[in-house]
Amino acid sequence: MKVAIINRSDLRGGAALSSYRLMHALRHEGVDASMLVCDAVGSDTHVTNYAHPLLDKYHFLAERLQIFCNNGFSRENLFKVDTADWGRDLSHHPIVQDADVVLLNWINQGAMSLDSIARICRSGKPVVWIMHDMWNCTGICHHAYDCERFKQACGACVYLASQSSTDLSHRSWRNKKVLYAMPNLHFVSVSNWLADKCRHSSLLGAKKVEVIPNTMPVESFTYARKPNADIGLLPDVKVIAMGAARLDDPVKGFDILIDTTRYIREHRPQLAHKLHLMLFGDIRDASLLQQLALPYTHLGTIRNHQIADVLSHADILLSTSLYESFGATLFEGQAAGCVPVTFGNGGQADIVNHLSTGYIARYKSCEDVANGIEWAVTTSIDRAMLHNEVVNRFSPQVVARRYIDYLSSLL
Repeated sequence: MKVAIINRSDLRGGAALSSYRLMHALRHEGVDASMLVCDAVGSDTHVTNYAHPLLDKYHFLAERLQIFCNNGFSRENLFKVDTADWGRDLSHHPIVQDADVVLLNWINQGAMSLDSIARICRSGKPVVWIMHDMWNCTGICHHAYDCERFKQACGACVYLASQSSTDLSHRSWRNKKVLYAMPNLHFVSVSNWLADKCRHSSLLGAKKVEVIPNTMPVESFTYARKPNADIGLLPDVKVIAMGAARLDDPVKGFDILIDTTRYIREHRPQLAHKLHLMLFGDIRDASLLQQLALPYTHLGTIRNHQIADVLSHADILLSTSLYESFGATLFEGQAAGCVPVTFGNGGQADIVNHLSTGYIARYKSCEDVANGIEWAVTTSIDRAMLHNEVVNRFSPQVVARRYIDYLSSLL
């Protein structure tokens, strides 16, 4: 079986890493898989860069200008939406033509257009769109938050500050509706939460959506806990790790983390004395760190290969994100033997079994996040068991076999 995986980048961003790992997982299982990207970061011989830098920049800027002209010339939400009106036509690319199946991933910001996807579909071969966020089931936004207009036909989009029912979001919704009518276009969701959003959407409600999780390099993680002395902490201190590409991205809920630390300090001082936060990732407003009411270490931005070592010094993996389509850091934490504490407004429930392999707190409740942290501190959970949960459900071999069975059924 020959599989072409298309994504904007090979290594830049969560969807890129997931696509890259899937490619190698499939190759390990005997599938002739390769990637097509327009933003190649690495030098993998199985990854082909299809875009000329100037043409790629043209498509990117043309789409941003289109959005800018339709949102009242505001930069506030300029990168929270995409139209896929611009992008390269890959239907004649040799890798696409030779493939038995084409897997689309994150193709936004000028990487591919809906028209170019339709041209690939006209070849008759199965085209599978792996969805990493809500963009496929909305008009233009990647996450709808509390908006439910994607259940009708979008329009009057909050990201455009629009009152028109026929605005850019509705026009993009119409274009997707036409494309999705093609019978050989199929959809895979990385989580049950996202699949449920699709089932309630006007675009994908009538389509079958397969659920196959992302894979992760489990072999890179060890569940053995390294001593606190390595990082200058007393032996009885419990380390809470929390990371993101940008910690103070509004969706990551850093304000909830601040409120949680204050709640613990005020209402559970005995617990507070046992805790130390280990934060990793960029932060634009460093003054927010000073508002934390628990001792902390900020490691700054770390590379992917460093995450396993960081988590081997932690006991708890905390996520206060307002949503996660899947939640990669959660299963990275589990693979390292950390107990996850998180909200359940997303794909977290696919990873965390409440009060067994972690704690799912009430949404936006700093008090219940504190409950989860206390539960994780006081409950004896075997780190090897957490690691093996990830091996059994998200290892490259497991996920690759699920994809092979699914793609074979389409062929």
